[in-house]
Amino acid sequence: MVNDFLILMKQELVITLIIFVLLFVKLSNKDTKNETLINFVNILLALNLVSGFFMIREGNLFGDMFHTDELLTLEKNLLNLGTLIISLQSYNWLKDHKHMPEFYILMLSTLLGMFFMISSNNLLMFYLALELSTIPLAALANFDLEKRRSSEAAFKMIVSSAFSSGLLLFGISLVYGATGTLNFAALSTSFTSTPLNIFAFVLLIAGFGFKISAVPFHLWTADVYEGSPVPVTSYLSVISKGAILFVLVSVLYKVFTPLNESWYNMLFIISVLTMIIGNLFALRQQNMKRFLAFSSIAQVGFILIGITGQSAEGSASVIYFVLVYIFSNLAAFGVINLISATTGKENINDYKGFYKTNPRLSWVLAIALFSLGGIPPTAGFFGKFFLLLAGAGRGNYLLISIAALNMVISLYYYLRIIKAMFMDANENPIEDVKAGWSPKLAMIICVTGIIITGLASGAYQYIYSLVK
Repeated sequence: MVNDFLILMKQELVITLIIFVLLFVKLSNKDTKNETLINFVNILLALNLVSGFFMIREGNLFGDMFHTDELLTLEKNLLNLGTLIISLQSYNWLKDHKHMPEFYILMLSTLLGMFFMISSNNLLMFYLALELSTIPLAALANFDLEKRRSSEAAFKMIVSSAFSSGLLLFGISLVYGATGTLNFAALSTSFTSTPLNIFAFVLLIAGFGFKISAVPFHLWTADVYEGSPVPVTSYLSVISKGAILFVLVSVLYKVFTPLNESWYNMLFIISVLTMIIGNLFALRQQNMKRFLAFSSIAQVGFILIGITGQSAEGSASVIYFVLVYIFSNLAAFGVINLISATTGKENINDYKGFYKTNPRLSWVLAIALFSLGGIPPTAGFFGKFFLLLAGAGRGNYLLISIAALNMVISLYYYLRIIKAMFMDANENPIEDVKAGWSPKLAMIICVTGIIITGLASGAYQYIYSLVK
């Protein structure tokens, strides 16, 4: 029994252990250099990532409230990979920060909540895990304590999160009142298309919509992304959103199958609005973080197309796209993080003539933007191709056509930044930025992942084999 507990909850226990190690380090009051602590934490995160690929077993705990299998373990490993990359990228920012240990404690606490959320097999456990993954994020958004906009970002995030959590909890209470159960397996057989159940489901979708920044629940996103420190913005954009998407696919496919036609129509409308509004607002942004905020909103629209496929292909395409998105978005944020920490510049106009002084960083950012835009042969092209292919499985070619038009629109604003870096003149371009080994390693991992995941990898086939 103890062995089952240790193996099935291995990833959660390792994260908990790392959190306690960091707490002991903080309480010891030793004058250890930040650089040494950052390298130590990176080693722990790398060991955590490696440990996730061993001793994988399927099983349940806590009266079937906790479930894990090979696919869920893979999803957690993807989040571990993204967290490690963000940690490597944050070196220049954290090395001079007086609250460095607290940053990792808060970040790993949210990651622990996401792990429990992915493995939840009960709506109550899902909600508790969601709160564990959300509340520390508000503190992270306010981590630049001396900056007013960081405090504003945290306030907006906590208010919007509280509102969305209220909707979600109200929906969960209605589900329990109508069915008498919160267990996923029991709900999949007892949930029917009554007006009360549909209303409860709408509330649940609204709660999920806030967390993934789908239109019309996206209004908090750009302000929070802009006000938060760049590492926190990248964490919100990739890790937090990826975890919610994993759970959304699982809940829609396994729990609310009796309402598949209803939620298909909902996702159809939300997907179209999310793609169009995300793209239109991204066109007019000047701040790089706000730009990537609306870019990520538009990307969610494409992901929802894959989910509407209601098939193994749909589930596999979403997981594969999150993997691609981790490499692509973190490559872009890695460059922005380095420039912001070194020079404080975050506007698109600041990147004019960037190639003349920083050719390598320019190419990293260009490859990331090519992938986000879905330009072949980058992994982003294959990610969107599989999403659209899964969506086309239902024969809804109107949705696919709208998505194709939005991909053309998105090319404009991605290429606009590339044009600024490589073609526009600037009398005072960003000076030559020296990156340490840690940010360089993170960028190498991201660029390699963008290329290999698209061209020479069986990643999608492996994910599809687990889904089936």
